[in-house]
Amino acid sequence: MGERFAVARRPLQNRVTPFGEIEALTGRGTMLGNRGTLCDDAQHIVRKWQVRRWIACRLHVPGRRRKLMQPHTWTELFFLDEAAAFAAGHRPCAACLYADYKRFKELWIGCFGGPAGADDMDDRLHADRILKGGMKRTHRAEISELPEGTYIALEGEAWVVIGERLLAWSDNGYTTSQSRFRHREVDVLTPASLVTVMAAGYVPRLHPSAAQ
Repeated sequence: MGERFAVARRPLQNRVTPFGEIEALTGRGTMLGNRGTLCDDAQHIVRKWQVRRWIACRLHVPGRRRKLMQPHTWTELFFLDEAAAFAAGHRPCAACLYADYKRFKELWIGCFGGPAGADDMDDRLHADRILKGGMKRTHRAEISELPEGTYIALEGEAWVVIGERLLAWSDNGYTTSQSRFRHREVDVLTPASLVTVMAAGYVPRLHPSAAQ
């Protein structure tokens, strides 16, 4: 699914936060996403999703170039990294990230059994990420039990769990760092089924700023 994109002159409303909101931000991110056709002829987002197949893709594919947010075709969404895409409820693309998708599917079957086709996984994911009425679903969990790459909400901000640290999300990269609490129940942004797969061994890609 990954493409190469023409640079827009102004921020478009196509950056997705770990809270699942689609906003106009300047950060470019490292992952591409797809939820179907979301914008109108004036490049305004008119729906949060069109299909249940929410996927995360490579940002670039050599030799391909797209003009952003064109009507009547799928709308390009961008995430800081794969961990942020997971927090928003996306999974690996079976086309441009086939090896990752295969690994993800194997772990999914180990966690939940079958059937585990794309539609089966997407149906469960959709129930885990969206409440009736379209709002994002979160869940409570003990922070010490969360796997690396899980996003949590603290005082209205999104933080990712990395080892013994918590890193604050921004659209341009991770900023503030603090120690991970040893024992505390927190609001988890990453859907429960994705947290389970991550705990089984899938480690999502992180933005380079996570290593600084």
